[in-house]
Amino acid sequence: MTDVIRGIMLPFLGTAAGAACVFFLRGALNEKVHKALNGFAAGVMVAASIWSLLIPAMNQSEHMGKMAFIPAVVGFWLGILFLLALDHLIPHLHGGGEAEGPQSEMKKTSLLLFAVTLHNIPEGMAAGVVYAGLLSGNTEITVAGALALSLGLAIQNFPEGAIISMPLRSEGWSKGKAFAGGALSGIVEPLGALLTIMAAGLFVPLLPYLLSFSAGAMIYVVVEDLIPEMSHGKHSNIGTVFFAVGFSMMMVLDVALG
Repeated sequence: MTDVIRGIMLPFLGTAAGAACVFFLRGALNEKVHKALNGFAAGVMVAASIWSLLIPAMNQSEHMGKMAFIPAVVGFWLGILFLLALDHLIPHLHGGGEAEGPQSEMKKTSLLLFAVTLHNIPEGMAAGVVYAGLLSGNTEITVAGALALSLGLAIQNFPEGAIISMPLRSEGWSKGKAFAGGALSGIVEPLGALLTIMAAGLFVPLLPYLLSFSAGAMIYVVVEDLIPEMSHGKHSNIGTVFFAVGFSMMMVLDVALG
């Protein structure tokens, strides 16, 4: 149970750590650091989606014979389509295009806070599904793999916390309030994870679909958000190298230590 609590809290702690940058930095995160964090998180999340989510989903469906891929494919696409719909329902801010001025900046920060908070819900669900499988005694899901997944989410959340708290500070909020605003954008992750764990216990037969749904949601975040952020502009090779580092680390944790 300690592993579960630690695992579902890690993503939130990543957001809080990023929000804490408001106490130490005056400007934005260093571009190279930002790209390295995005690349590393993307690598971990892609590997986790394969070894901790999709492969266990197919292994749990072995009784379907050659059709064992169906729950994985269906769940994966549901995860992709869910995040795609979410992006159409909420503002998807990748920067630029808005008028300058205090009111527009305040509006942009408020929309970004809303968008990040809402996007954190399916990420919390992804962690919750894995730990629900772990608690159910599923031998396909390892403690090391689950923690690696949580770590990937935490690293991805670090810059998200910073891009919320630091603009709030520049708009005149106190450091404490700006930190709270950034950190609280991530509180929905452990809550979403906890609710998913509670619900998953009622739907154990659906676990293959839930695992692959989480994989689809994670891959969507990687392709739509992390890869463009790490590849845009100068120093894109830093993101690529750290993607490989994160992917390799996940293989070691999930396969060798699992």
